[in-house]
Amino acid sequence: MKQRVRVVGIIKNEEGVLVLKRSRGRSEAPVFWELPTGKIKSGEQPEESMARSLTEYTGLVVSSIKLKDAVTFLAPEGSNQLNNLYIVYELGVVGEIKPAPRERYTAYKFIKDFATTNIRLSETSASVLEIEEGKTTSSHSSPRDTVNSIIINVDGASRGNPGPSGIGYCIYDNNGHIIEQGGEFIGFATSRLAEYYAMRKGIERAIELGYKTARFVSDSLMVVNQLNGIFHVKNQDIAPIYEDIQKELEKFDATSFKHVPRSENLIADREANLAIDKILQR
Repeated sequence: MKQRVRVVGIIKNEEGVLVLKRSRGRSEAPVFWELPTGKIKSGEQPEESMARSLTEYTGLVVSSIKLKDAVTFLAPEGSNQLNNLYIVYELGVVGEIKPAPRERYTAYKFIKDFATTNIRLSETSASVLEIEEGKTTSSHSSPRDTVNSIIINVDGASRGNPGPSGIGYCIYDNNGHIIEQGGEFIGFATSRLAEYYAMRKGIERAIELGYKTARFVSDSLMVVNQLNGIFHVKNQDIAPIYEDIQKELEKFDATSFKHVPRSENLIADREANLAIDKILQR
């Protein structure tokens, strides 16, 4: 499957979120708007690409850059499916936010209510806004439905690394209410395998519950970065379950993977350890 990697910036002020009007190129091409977006050039880090693209296309200079998330989703390209990886940054800029659109852009706006605006957002920017910002973007902008999106926290635990291991998960609706939580003992495993088994369990439960859009949260930076395509999988013990997860992700319309500190993942952590305790206390 093909993969497209882009960096995208979210810039806000009191008027809303900054979007830019794309140059039509061909006269018959439709007019649409998007978040500031750029490609990663050879040898660049994603942050460098974001700062360079913003200056090249808008004249704005980045004063602060914070990794917000990395969003993946499938989009059609001809008869094939194209896997999109958008590395999302929250940006601050030097001085007042007054872009001078150039090259690929011709105008700019700040939008607060994407559901009622009459501008046409690109499908990819609409998807990023819906997943990352929770902003509904109306049917003419994107067909993606995020009303039923869920957040799934997962965690793996190993006593001994390798040693007795468990996995835990907690599923929240988009209002923060717990839908389901649970844990399982998975036998003897390393901590990194336990983290991956926990992620697979979370993905499987989302599929079983019928969700097509989901955000997965883990306190394992390795797992999150590998599933976001930032790090490559080099460990042979992880490769099979990584491939299993990639196949399962094709069943979703949109997914994202987010890293949080352990202190923000306490329920999934507790479920994983309870699963181990139940076996060891027999």
